[in-house]
Amino acid sequence: MGSLVRVCSSFILAVLVSIAVQILFFSPIDPVLLDLKPSTTTRDNKLQNIIKLGDGHVKEPEDLCVDKEGTMYTATRDGWIKRMLRNGNWENWKHIGGDTLIGVTESKEGGIIVCDSARGLLRVREDGISVLTSQANDGSKIRFADDAIEDWDGNVYFSIVSTKFDMHHWHLDFLEARPHGQLFKYTAKSNESVLLLDNLAFANGVALSKDQDFLLICETWRYRCLRYWLKGEKKGKTDIFVENLPGAPDNINLAPDGTFWIGLIQLSSERLEFMYNYKITKHLLAASPRLFNFVADLKRRARVVNVGTDGKIIRKFEDGDGKVINFVTSALEFEEHLYLGSLSSNFVGKLPLHGA
Repeated sequence: MGSLVRVCSSFILAVLVSIAVQILFFSPIDPVLLDLKPSTTTRDNKLQNIIKLGDGHVKEPEDLCVDKEGTMYTATRDGWIKRMLRNGNWENWKHIGGDTLIGVTESKEGGIIVCDSARGLLRVREDGISVLTSQANDGSKIRFADDAIEDWDGNVYFSIVSTKFDMHHWHLDFLEARPHGQLFKYTAKSNESVLLLDNLAFANGVALSKDQDFLLICETWRYRCLRYWLKGEKKGKTDIFVENLPGAPDNINLAPDGTFWIGLIQLSSERLEFMYNYKITKHLLAASPRLFNFVADLKRRARVVNVGTDGKIIRKFEDGDGKVINFVTSALEFEEHLYLGSLSSNFVGKLPLHGA
């Protein structure tokens, strides 16, 4: 009997050692530790009052945009570009395929520009789909393009989340906590994609100011947004626009009054934040996407903030329990309503702003 116990103990020890070796020496990440915590805020449930648009018709709409005719567009996880017409009807507009379509933005030439994390920037119009750019000036492939915005001259600024990890392994970039993100400018006239900023922390949403004198870019796991100056004495310089946000910023959109709406996601459970404080637990989370999703608790709540041009929060809306909507990645203001995109919902949320 004692011999059997020793054999079993040796076997269990061997299995544990094998798992530890696998996690530590074959881990996909080289993590560093961060001591960054979002600011705390009071909770509310105003987002529980949303109207669900296209319920069951749009699969996990990550981002939204509206053209000059008032038509709303979104890219869905089943490879479609879907749009809602003025009369409220949804239609399957263009099918691109795959599950790598993310950010969308209106184009001055008609149609929209779509960020395809696998293929680069796409131009989608009534007459078809074309690749706008798929490589940088140095010949490297553009991978994990996330969000884009076009200026008045037709130049497109776009973010690269990570040069190391792809869209399906985005959580590894967060766990590693090393800056692999980038900001590019695509110049239509020369057909060039020029690198503007490097070493960004999960470069996510981008937005131009109302006067287009600066551009904002969200650094998700640093809980902040940077400002890149396009005009004036500070042209080409970067500073912090807003930091210590009450959540990790995803997409950012310019509001009609010149302020900005930011979708904030939950990257850690309040009870399990300690899991991010040690390299060994980071390696463990990297080895198990299911465990990461449990710890991150992305579907716990929904939160959006309205930030002024001075970088201060003006308004905040939540679904504090994630009861009606959660994992909100995008907030777009249009005609006195706030439209919400989410990676865990099959609808677009609509919240009347009057009286909210």
